Amino acid sequence: MLQKQTENRKRMKTMKMKWMAVAVLMAGIISCNDKRDVERVEYSFEFTSDAEGWTGDFADYPVGEAESYELEFEHTTLPAPLDETEGALRLSGLNKSDDLFMFIKRKISGLEPNTTYYATFYVEFASNVPDGLFGVGGSPGESVFVKAGATLTEPDTEEDNMNYYRMNIDKGGQSQGGAEMVVVGDFSNDTDSDDYTLKTVSNENRFSVTSDANGELWLIAGTDSGFEATTTIFYNKLLIELY
Repeated sequence: MLQKQTENRKRMKTMKMKWMAVAVLMAGIISCNDKRDVERVEYSFEFTSDAEGWTGDFADYPVGEAESYELEFEHTTLPAPLDETEGALRLSGLNKSDDLFMFIKRKISGLEPNTTYYATFYVEFASNVPDGLFGVGGSPGESVFVKAGATLTEPDTEEDNMNYYRMNIDKGGQSQGGAEMVVVGDFSNDTDSDDYTLKTVSNENRFSVTSDANGELWLIAGTDSGFEATTTIFYNKLLIELY
């Protein structure tokens, strides 16, 4: 047991070092390669004591079925064997429709008005799903796609003519991104263990978005699931670079 705790502490320390290294590397690339006259802005969230303005919601499920889909959102701490003193945003849902979208969103301000920015998203989350598992409808890891994006419109749900909640923005469908969200990874934890493990994902290609007249945007991150059972994700850190 002691050996396992030591290994987990080492793993968490390594993940933190990787997180910092990626951020420093991207900052260097941006400063060297980007000649646009746009001030670089960084937004970082660690959910240490609260949700830091982020709220959670769900889409792609029937109206009136929130209870049967077991939809949950809360600010909590990381699960064992991870560091349970670290805060996290927990989303959980039972996908009964082959297409459940669980997301968090937040408005940001302080940008240049009516200005086009490139965005890089870093999403760190805890997953207990090892690589290569099979499940109903798809893999509980590789068939649950992690997405991130930014938009002028507040991401929200609306009822369609089939009596389902759908997103009012273009998030794409499952493995495909959309105009306002990109796929940054999947929910597998990159190990062969079902212990909760931290994983960091980011977009490989540039994502562009234009701020509104007040210098504001909405940020969004979520999971688009093809796995027909329960997915529970803990968002530990979010880092968004606009440049």
